[in-house]
Amino acid sequence: MHLFNSGGRALAIFIISRIVENMFLCSEVKGEEILPPTIQKLMKGYNKYLRPFFDNGPVTVGMSLDIASIDTISEINMDYTATIFLRQRWTDERLCFDGNKSLSLDGRLVELLWVPDTFIVDSKKSFLHDITVENRLIRIFPNGTVLYALRITTTVACNMDLTKYPMDKQTCTLQLESWGYNINDVMFYWTRGNDSVSGLDTLRLAQYTVEDYYTSVSEAIYETGHYPKLIFHFELKRSILYFILETYVPSSLLVVLSWVSFWISQSSVPARICIGVTTVLTMTTLMMGARTSLPNANCFIKAIDVYLGICFSFIFGALIEYAVAHFCTLHHPNASNMLMYGQEMQRREDEMNGIVTTIASDSSRTKKQEDVSAISPCGPSSNDIKTESQEQQSNCTKSLHIIRRMVCFLKCCKIENPHYIDNYSRMSFPLSFIIVNLLYWTYYLYF
Repeated sequence: MHLFNSGGRALAIFIISRIVENMFLCSEVKGEEILPPTIQKLMKGYNKYLRPFFDNGPVTVGMSLDIASIDTISEINMDYTATIFLRQRWTDERLCFDGNKSLSLDGRLVELLWVPDTFIVDSKKSFLHDITVENRLIRIFPNGTVLYALRITTTVACNMDLTKYPMDKQTCTLQLESWGYNINDVMFYWTRGNDSVSGLDTLRLAQYTVEDYYTSVSEAIYETGHYPKLIFHFELKRSILYFILETYVPSSLLVVLSWVSFWISQSSVPARICIGVTTVLTMTTLMMGARTSLPNANCFIKAIDVYLGICFSFIFGALIEYAVAHFCTLHHPNASNMLMYGQEMQRREDEMNGIVTTIASDSSRTKKQEDVSAISPCGPSSNDIKTESQEQQSNCTKSLHIIRRMVCFLKCCKIENPHYIDNYSRMSFPLSFIIVNLLYWTYYLYF
């Protein structure tokens, strides 16, 4: 009984499979009958696995692009995402037919034709739109020319130089190559030169403006051979207005805010410390926020980093200025110890005079020795003693001169009134900041 059930089940499966196979065959026959006679004639004997002019040189493929949109340009990932219409034209002598009108076919019939194996170089992620059907276009002309159009969204790598960010210009490329056919089989060319790419003139980007674009033809050299390559170059200039309002103006205002402490009395310690610490912390937060949208690459010292570093240095310098001024105020000599300071200076001057007197007595004693030596035949010569005395006097004179210069320098460096530090800072800090800004903007905008 068990064997009978197994045999019956196998027989049923065999009958069902034959019925399904016959249904598929009938559908294929009906599909061929539905095709127009012209298409049936074209497809008869057509082999999509062989390229056109298989034995008569390479097939030339003309290309054109229509940039529908550039969605995102990422500095972190160094890439851009664009939606393009890629159009390819080539001539296939096997598809010639009589008539004066082109044939527009359903995109799904592309599976029956030979098409170039074009791919986008440096593409990280790409996809073909398929709503409501795959966005493909096939059009065949009487002379055998085939137009094949695709709607593609692709994310392409773009090497960026961010040293002048956000006053930078980036040149990105879109490269098209043949994957399997080398230059002996397929040749690529732009159909209308630079006019082969359209859509950029009317394109509006959030952070960039398209400055220039052009096309070029090249060859890709690999281990497996030389392959045709088409390159589309476009230059993007960043709009700086957003960064001026977002970063440059707030950081400059923080620097100006730190200068308010110069007009506050030095006795108001909490007020001046509060302004200094608050501006330093706010500037640190602003610097950290500016770095979050950029790649953490040590090789890039960006223009915005330089400016934020300058602003932070001025703010920190204003805080240090008050520390120095307050320190000088605490150690400034008052009226009670000015007398002691004068007495100390008088004592040092007397000591210096004593050194001079000692040197003078030594010189007179030396003269006496010279007279004695002149009388004594065994003593040293008078010329030697005289030369030695002159050398000692010159050395002592030089030492005194150096000491006096050091004392004068210390007197000049000594601040008579610590309140003058704020007065000097009120002029020096703004003037220095203006000069640094002129140098900064001149360098990054014109060099």
